[in-house]
Amino acid sequence: METIKITDMVSVIRSKNSGPYELTFDVIFKSRADYERARRSGALKKERIAELYHLGKDEVLGTVWFAAALAFKATIVRPLISGDPGETDVYGAQQHVPFLSLTIPVADQT
Repeated sequence: METIKITDMVSVIRSKNSGPYELTFDVIFKSRADYERARRSGALKKERIAELYHLGKDEVLGTVWFAAALAFKATIVRPLISGDPGETDVYGAQQHVPFLSLTIPVADQT
């Protein structure tokens, strides 16, 4: 199956705190076509995000597609509470890296 790198489809992938116990990821697509291709592919389901972050599916607290902004948002449980000893990214700003490896299936989506 043909795929496209998510980094070729988006203008923004970022992570941030959603409180001290959660991380939120924002993915903003370059075009409506890219947004729809990704949404229809199922590549950003809770199960896939759980795999990316080595979490249980129940630790992916939510996902939402927001067509008006051509955006996708996911929220997960933080592996370590923000500011805890051993926690290395208090702002959660560098946790989006696993998303950069995602590929989106493009076959049969015309």
